[in-house]
Amino acid sequence: MPDDLANRLYAAFPDTDSMRLQKSLKEDKFTAYQMDKYDPLLGEAVYAFQEKKVIDLVSEITEIENLLADDSLYLGGVSLMVKGQFLNPHVDNSHNESFTRYRRLNLLYYVSPKWKLDNGGNFELWDEGLSHPPRTIESRFNRMVVMATSRHSLHSVSPIVKDVRRCCISNYYFSTNSIDSKTYYHGTYFRGRPGQPVRDLILRANVVLKRIIRMVNTTGYSDRTHLNRSGKN
Repeated sequence: MPDDLANRLYAAFPDTDSMRLQKSLKEDKFTAYQMDKYDPLLGEAVYAFQEKKVIDLVSEITEIENLLADDSLYLGGVSLMVKGQFLNPHVDNSHNESFTRYRRLNLLYYVSPKWKLDNGGNFELWDEGLSHPPRTIESRFNRMVVMATSRHSLHSVSPIVKDVRRCCISNYYFSTNSIDSKTYYHGTYFRGRPGQPVRDLILRANVVLKRIIRMVNTTGYSDRTHLNRSGKN
């Protein structure tokens, strides 16, 4: 989109004290999902990526048919990261909130001006697993990254090392079929980065614990409250 509009989106990002801090061994970032609480421009941008003509274009580029937007913002919204924050390697959960659709694409739109690779905070794809270096995709201003999701799409955000704000607008597309047309389900699971063996052990144990809990409670849930297009929660 035009640079001046992307700059306006950056300026419209809320202060961190009005966002939700998600901080653990897995991640450290600020997020916001209730778009009615913030500058209307942000909400318009989030939903712009859910317009049919945008979805159709992404479908044409990726050759994935019958994509459906996340208009309830079960997963979408905005995120902000500052110096010291990070997102550890992880594979996203496989389904929407009602377990009726597979997550197929992540759309990540970056709006931080004059972004530099040496800021850290760049998108990483661990195509060959954690035993090999990741592919690094710079979180460049006015860039949208589209990532296909699967049971093996391990990705992360490197720690931010400079005094900058990494601002991202996120959307997710779903479909009724999985990437390989097979039936499966999994929640989000995290790993430690190379050089974090203790953290990796803890996070892997957490995955096992979550699987046990899921066997007992098979009902999906979400603690996130959003505002949809109609203005209803």
